[in-house]
Amino acid sequence: MSQKTSQFTGHTASWSPTDQKTSRSGERAQSKNTRQRQKNRVASHDAPASRAPGRHGLRRQAGSAVVEFALILPLLLLLLFGIVEFSIALYDKAVITNASREAARAGVIYKVPQMTVAQITSVAQNYASNYLITFGTATPISVAVDQSAGTTTGLPLKVTVTYTYGGLALGTIINPLAGTAKNAMAISAVTTMDYE
Repeated sequence: MSQKTSQFTGHTASWSPTDQKTSRSGERAQSKNTRQRQKNRVASHDAPASRAPGRHGLRRQAGSAVVEFALILPLLLLLLFGIVEFSIALYDKAVITNASREAARAGVIYKVPQMTVAQITSVAQNYASNYLITFGTATPISVAVDQSAGTTTGLPLKVTVTYTYGGLALGTIINPLAGTAKNAMAISAVTTMDYE
C-alpha cells in the first residue's frame, strides 16, 4: 500500500463538493463543444461544391479532365505522327546519301576493266532498294554519273542520286510551301570522289 501512495505524492487525498460542481461544468462545456462540432459537420455537407469538394465536385473535375483530353488529343497525335514521318524522311535522306557514296566509291576504285556508267548506276539502285522505306509505293531512284573530266587517276567522278519521297502526310504539308507536286518531296545527294 505504501508503494501506491508514493506514486501519488503530489495529490491531496481530500475531496470537496466544489470539485463535483467543477467536473459537471467541464462535462457541460465538452458536450457543448461536441454539439458545435456536429453542427459544423452538417453545415459543411450542405456547403456548395466550390468550398468543400464532395462526390459531385469530383465528378465535375473528372468531366472537365475528359473535355481537356479531347481537346489536346488531336494535337498530340499530330505531333506524334509528324515526328515519326519526319524521322523516316531523314532516314531516307541518309540512305540516298549512302547510295551515292557507295556508287562513287565503287566507280573510283582501281579495277581492270573500270566500271561502266551502268554498273555504277546499278550499285546505287541496289543499295537504295535494299534500305529505303517507301510505305508500299516504290518510287524508283534516278542516278546521274558524271565522268566528263575523264577516268584517269586523280580526276573526279560525280554521282548524283535523286529520290521522290512520298510519305504519308508530310509531303502534303510541305509541298505547297515548296511549290512541288502533291504528296511528294524530292531528296537528292551528290558525291564526288577522285579516281585512284
